[in-house]
Amino acid sequence: MKRILQILALLVVLAAGATWLVTGANRGWTKTSVAVKTLDPVTEIEGITYQKKFLPGVDLLGCAAAVAVVLAGASFFFRNNKQAQTTNK
Repeated sequence: MKRILQILALLVVLAAGATWLVTGANRGWTKTSVAVKTLDPVTEIEGITYQKKFLPGVDLLGCAAAVAVVLAGASFFFRNNKQAQTTNK
C-alpha cells in the first residue's frame, strides 16, 4: 500500500504537469474563456468576443502538488511488507 500511494502521488504530479504544458502553460489563474479580437466585416471596427476554452493555470499545479503531498504523506503511515526469511537447517 505504501508503494502504491507513492506511485499515485507521482502520477498525479506528472499528469497535472503534462496537462498544464500541453494546454499552453498558462502562468496565470485557470481560465474558462478566452478573449479573441474580431474585426467587423462591414464597419471594420475591432471588437472582442469570448470563446469558451479551458486553460489550466498555476492553481491547478498547486492543487495537484498538494494532493501529491497528502498522498505521499499518507504513505508514511503504512509499514513495509518485508517477509522474514527463515532457513531450515
